[in-house]
Amino acid sequence: MIGSGVVFDNAGWTPKLALDLEGGTQIILNPQIAAGTTVSEEELAQAVGIIRQRVDATGVSEAEVTTQGGTNIVISIPGTPDQATLDRIRSSAKLEFRPVLVTDVSDVVSQVASNVAAALAEDPKADISGLGTPETPVSWAEPAGEPVNFSDLNWVTPEIYFAYLTTPCDVLDGAGANTADPTKPLTVCADDQSYKYILGPVEVDGAMVADASANYIPGANGVQTNEWGVYLTFNAAGTSAFADVTSRLTTLQGVQNQFAIVLDGKVISAPRTLAAIPDGKPVISGSFTELSSKALADQLKFGALPIGFEVQSSDTVTPTLGVAQLESGLIAGAIGLLLVVIYAIFQYRALAIVTISSLGVAAALTYVVITYLSQANGYRLSLAGVAGLIVAIGITADSFIVYFERVRDELREGRSVIAAVETGWKRASRTIIVSGIVNLLAAVVLFALAVGNVRGFAFTLGVTTVVDLLIVILFTHPLLQLLARTRFFTSGHAWSGLDGSALGAVYRGRGEFRVDKSVSAGKRSRVSKESQKRQSIAERKAAENGGDQ
Repeated sequence: MIGSGVVFDNAGWTPKLALDLEGGTQIILNPQIAAGTTVSEEELAQAVGIIRQRVDATGVSEAEVTTQGGTNIVISIPGTPDQATLDRIRSSAKLEFRPVLVTDVSDVVSQVASNVAAALAEDPKADISGLGTPETPVSWAEPAGEPVNFSDLNWVTPEIYFAYLTTPCDVLDGAGANTADPTKPLTVCADDQSYKYILGPVEVDGAMVADASANYIPGANGVQTNEWGVYLTFNAAGTSAFADVTSRLTTLQGVQNQFAIVLDGKVISAPRTLAAIPDGKPVISGSFTELSSKALADQLKFGALPIGFEVQSSDTVTPTLGVAQLESGLIAGAIGLLLVVIYAIFQYRALAIVTISSLGVAAALTYVVITYLSQANGYRLSLAGVAGLIVAIGITADSFIVYFERVRDELREGRSVIAAVETGWKRASRTIIVSGIVNLLAAVVLFALAVGNVRGFAFTLGVTTVVDLLIVILFTHPLLQLLARTRFFTSGHAWSGLDGSALGAVYRGRGEFRVDKSVSAGKRSRVSKESQKRQSIAERKAAENGGDQ
């Protein structure tokens, strides 16, 4: 998997590094609010939470989202983010559904606007009523009365219509349409500036979206097309409102049959309404690519920002810790691994072969998993993640110690090496599995509740815990089973680590131990150093008082 990524996707053989080790890009977002208003702490906190979810949805790991000065939001992303990620972050994803009242091709409107502007520049009081076209007349009658519904043309006043004719799309795009009053009509352009619209008030908004996903749009005969779309699912209120709106629009003719989908102050689609949609599951179509449709789906799924934002600055940041700290962490891990190996050799003799082999396989498997997740899911290794990997050495070594000590206990009971390995595994495996599950639950809870680098620690801790269980069950135990059948171990060689005589006598209760066969009859039994260590004070006194056998 990693090799194919290197060959076909220009991936690397090593995991990607997080912001603290590699550096990245820092984006500062400034809120777009109406004059005279301020941003509340609640709105800012909500925006931070939504942006953090969007960043996580892109597969970017170890990103940081914080506030600055009580108004701005600072986003720090490891490495160099792609354009889709930047668009996903910058967009406020303010989704509105508005009925279309007036529309025309923008080049016709632009020509009319040019004629009007030229005439007014020459004479501010000039009669401009004759400067339009049959499709786009300049004059517009005063409303005959109050609007009876959101598709009523009485929403369009002469002032609104004149602004529609004379305001270019470039000006409309920068006029803050995404902060417009949702209870009033809106003059806005399509996202590609191909059309200009006068839209009625908002009838359904993005807060009513319960879920969103991206997929291909099927054709009329049910055959899959190459067109991407965004599939929406409304909540109960949205389903009811959308059913009412589409039921009304199906009875109207011309452009009033269209329902504009407005995202961040631009119309991304204005489809005709061919039938009512009572189930609350419409599909947004338009000029979507796979990336843009998935980006929009993620934005709508996690919610619209309570306020709009614009990019104030975007800069490259250097790593806060750097390669030196990473090297220090790796050196610390190597020292810890070396100490575990030395302890295993000193305590378990030839059994250290099992420990070293298992640690080597566990390290290789963990490296493969981390590198694959880095390539496939955007995971990035931080210094906290490195700490999680170092802690895993102790967790893995602990599993070996539990297993080996159970095997030794069985040897002390007088069992053969092969029987001791099997019986010891049955008793040790329960302890090892329960311990692994507890560690995994702790990692999952920490990952779910924490943010930032702490999640990196929890993630690597969880991965290494699963790897440890797999290695102990599928590698360590089978390897020890094979070694237990070799002559070196079955003979109880002094350097095997499974020498029954060196491990002590069989405890029979009341301080009574097995007699060392090397001691002649009538002489005081000599208890091995190991067995002496395992005796309580009462057992030692009992052994001394009844020493002659």
